[in-house]
Amino acid sequence: MKKQFLSFALVLISFMSFSQTSYEKVMKEKIDKIEAGKKAEEFQILANDFQRIADKEKGKWLPSYYTAYSYIQKGRILMRENKVQGLDEVADQAQIYLDEAKGFENNAEIQLLQKMIYSLKMMVNPMERYMTFGMKATEQLASAEKLDPNNPRIALIKAEDVYFTPEQYGGSQSKGIELFKRALEKFDSYKPKTDLDPNWGKSEAEYFVNQTVK
Repeated sequence: MKKQFLSFALVLISFMSFSQTSYEKVMKEKIDKIEAGKKAEEFQILANDFQRIADKEKGKWLPSYYTAYSYIQKGRILMRENKVQGLDEVADQAQIYLDEAKGFENNAEIQLLQKMIYSLKMMVNPMERYMTFGMKATEQLASAEKLDPNNPRIALIKAEDVYFTPEQYGGSQSKGIELFKRALEKFDSYKPKTDLDPNWGKSEAEYFVNQTVK
């Protein structure tokens, strides 16, 4: 009887180990596609993929986090293409999965995504929504920075905000590029907890640093 129990336990441990390895492999494959994404449709596919992983891997925050992030990236592409009429729907989808992630974890990475969701909502109509979603975005960024002041992604998003804010409202491209440089310094020293933890953003900071200020 003891031998049977031991054999069952070993099989169970082996299965759990295989399942964890399979999960990590699939997640890493999808995460690697994030940096390569260029089109809104590509990020919709990634969002669907991460959502399916989240449905299978109950209790893990990262699949829901990356689902939300994929929707945010889709929204940022729509914003650059001036398709702001679709931002509310995309932001609402991102919020659903970010709320799921919050149910398991509430760290600076999650709070930063919340800031980005508020920013997407604001960009539907900046003049009308700044005092609501714009202020919420600013507060959320400050909250994330308090939790993890050395996080390079927080520095990256701060740099973006300054870079794209008109000078009459306190922003400028030159100030933004200096902040992108600081973000790069943080990327060089900041280490994610695991291979699956958020590690996006360095290539974007490098892109802006290499731009010539007009």
